Amino acid sequence: MKDSFGRSITYLRLSVTELCDLRCRYCMPEEGVCKLRHDQLLSEEEMLRAVGAAAALGITKVRVTGGEPLTKPNILSICRGVAATPGILETGVTTNGLRLPELAAPLREAGVSRVNISLDTLNPEKYAYMTRRGELSQALAGIEAALRAGFDRVKINAVLIGGFNDDEIPALANLTRRWPVDVRFIELMPMAGNREFGPQSYIPVSRVLGALPEAVPQAEDGVARLYRLPGALGCVGLISPVSQHFCASCNRIRLTADGKLKPCLHSAEEISIKGLDEEGMREKMRQAIEGKPRCHDALSAESRSHAARTMNQIGG
Repeated sequence: MKDSFGRSITYLRLSVTELCDLRCRYCMPEEGVCKLRHDQLLSEEEMLRAVGAAAALGITKVRVTGGEPLTKPNILSICRGVAATPGILETGVTTNGLRLPELAAPLREAGVSRVNISLDTLNPEKYAYMTRRGELSQALAGIEAALRAGFDRVKINAVLIGGFNDDEIPALANLTRRWPVDVRFIELMPMAGNREFGPQSYIPVSRVLGALPEAVPQAEDGVARLYRLPGALGCVGLISPVSQHFCASCNRIRLTADGKLKPCLHSAEEISIKGLDEEGMREKMRQAIEGKPRCHDALSAESRSHAARTMNQIGG
């Protein structure tokens, strides 16, 4: 289905939980979030009903997110149902990777074809600081488990933060030489709840190219501008939601764990579909797609997102 600006909307980001086993400083509060009651969240049946409604409108790709989706006890059943939905051609998962040693192979068997793993630093102390409770060795073990499981594609997502990991650009990029993975640098977004990051934290991904003068441009992949290092097995991707937004080619809508459709990540607009049958969900999705804005407002340390939720509450 096309929105009112002619963009084909083919991608649904489905959040299955607001909870996470980490507390990344740019994503959620140190104390976590107030746990919602079971009846406030979408049930598995409602999630799969929503995916069916989305597929009927032309959605072909679903990415399962959180919070941390792998903390969801029924995550394998959810992914199996998503992948089996007629019309859905690609099912992916975004994860911090900590639970992949146990779940990578079962996820692949459930029909997940792609996995994105968050990794912002290769320094154990900095990893513990940013996640507030994680261990780098667990994340690295998760990447290796994902590679053994044989997903069609494994991507590593690194949020680029000035004064924190901009000195690690070459080291992170060199993971594409170590493993057959893509490493994607993503600009820090000024979301609700991450006000501890000052203006110096918001640096453009163009800095990556300055640190990687040997990088060779490749064809674009969705919202990522791709480059390859000599001898690398994968690509380096640059994603610039702040310095050079990609609203003109945005092809996605989001569904939060509590059943709210978000036509745009950075808009306060939310449309509830919880409790509806598939036809009702389909009509609300049609409304969300037709009402998708042309572009979000400019983002900066001073001009923050209007989303009014932390990223773990929206879906990363």
